[in-house]
Amino acid sequence: MPSLKSLKVRITSVKSTQKITKAMKMVAAAKLRRAQEAAEAGRPYAERLAAVMASLGSKVQVGPQSPKLLAGTGRDQVHLLVVATSERGLAGAFNTNIVRAARRQAEALQAQGKTVQFYLVGKKGRAVIARLFPGQIVEQVDMSHVKNVQFSDAHAIAEDLIRRFNAGEFDVAHLFYARFQSALVQEPVAQQIIPVPLATAAANENTQAGSVVEYEPDEEAILADLLPRNVAVQIFRGLLENAASEQGSRMTAMDNATRNAGDMINKLSIQYNRTRQAAITTELIEIIAGAEAL
Repeated sequence: MPSLKSLKVRITSVKSTQKITKAMKMVAAAKLRRAQEAAEAGRPYAERLAAVMASLGSKVQVGPQSPKLLAGTGRDQVHLLVVATSERGLAGAFNTNIVRAARRQAEALQAQGKTVQFYLVGKKGRAVIARLFPGQIVEQVDMSHVKNVQFSDAHAIAEDLIRRFNAGEFDVAHLFYARFQSALVQEPVAQQIIPVPLATAAANENTQAGSVVEYEPDEEAILADLLPRNVAVQIFRGLLENAASEQGSRMTAMDNATRNAGDMINKLSIQYNRTRQAAITTELIEIIAGAEAL
């Protein structure tokens, strides 16, 4: 049975941990509101731009003269998985769910005989991916200096991806992030960003069959200008969604940790009181026994 001193030390330690988790919950809740507003504000533009890309892509005849970001390399062998995670932990299953989705996609592609590479944004997914897929990480982007995600951050990543794509380092790029739904729910999302998926374009065209749109200049000229921007916008959206999802997951995790600490304090306090009562009872019995012996 633990001694009174060890129980008291443990209770004090758990109380200190509870104060930390409660403070982290409050900080995450404050950051969540701003991050959620930013994510929700970024969705309409990103979705509309993707719809415009899909509409334009369905109107052009894809061929050697088409923009490479639309036509692709003509191959489907090397897939680059852009996995966006957080720089800090203590966020529940947020990072784990994103890495798990990327791992499943990688395993499925490798089973088809494809070559898989990883482009990591954030450090929390590095250890697992490096262990499961050694030697397949081509880049690791450090986002620890970024407090609030800006479009310039996503634009720099997009430029690097497009440069690698034009150099023939990969054929298809997929973006993995967590779409924010609520503080309790963050859904892992896998989205193809390079090249623009023509299946999505065709589906989008069917939903807008009743509208007639004329473009000036022609569609290919517009695509050549908008396709790089679309890659940056979709990455920016993923980073904004990740920021909100991270804070929501952290707030929920810290709330659960605070509750669990409270339960543990109650159990330890009961055990401490029982041990103390047993010690007092033993001392009384010894005093009474000594008095009777006299």
